[in-house]
Amino acid sequence: MPSNSRPLAIVTGASSGIGYNLAKCCAQNGFDLLVAADQPLEEAAGDFRALGAQVEMVQADLASRAGVDRLCAALAGRDVEALLANAGHGLGRSFLEQDFDEIAHVIDTNVTGTLYLIHRIAPAMRARRRGRILITGSIAGFMPGAFQAAYNGSKAFIDSFAAALRNELKDSGVTVTCLMPGPTDTEFFIRADMLDTRVGTDEAAMADPAEVAKAGFSAMMSGQPDVVAGLKNKLQVAMAKVMPSEAVAEMHRNLAQPGTSRNVEG
Repeated sequence: MPSNSRPLAIVTGASSGIGYNLAKCCAQNGFDLLVAADQPLEEAAGDFRALGAQVEMVQADLASRAGVDRLCAALAGRDVEALLANAGHGLGRSFLEQDFDEIAHVIDTNVTGTLYLIHRIAPAMRARRRGRILITGSIAGFMPGAFQAAYNGSKAFIDSFAAALRNELKDSGVTVTCLMPGPTDTEFFIRADMLDTRVGTDEAAMADPAEVAKAGFSAMMSGQPDVVAGLKNKLQVAMAKVMPSEAVAEMHRNLAQPGTSRNVEG
């Protein structure tokens, strides 16, 4: 990917959903792209190129250090203006019924891989005193996630980590923004095996991933600390902060327990 005057953005989880739309926002706003995902990226990359961006692809499992290292190697020493760490993995059903390898993959993707990528990229940003980091957390991080315990726990970590990193980097010239979406119309619930749950089938309650991405990109570019996409999600976060944790967990159970999809009408 030849160098030019356009800044470079890394977007992970860019093959579909929120990540795909974040990459589109970057391309539409003058960034070239280094995109990564564990799924094929050719079709998405074609869309980004049609918007004027030069695009390089890395298909890798970003739950592993080797996958993150492959992504970083593709930089070949180029400066990164924006890092959009969006790759994530969900997992439904009760904790004790889940395969532990799948639980570990959730944690390795959402937490370990995300932190390792930031740890690889952010020092050069700090040295240049310029850069933007967007981390995709979730409103799930505010809720004890019955029947999504590992996923919600991982997002609680990410939401907290983003706030801490932001404080460490204040006055450094590097901004850290946390995008916290709620249920969104993506492949998330299919991959998380949650199509028999209320939250996974209530399409009317799901946000448009393009709108979520626009909110996150705008917040990143303006240096906002965090953004909760959608009024309903803002209300849920406010409720979760004041309600007893037992009540929030029960509320979450009613949405995420297998078999609850029968309660969704229409």
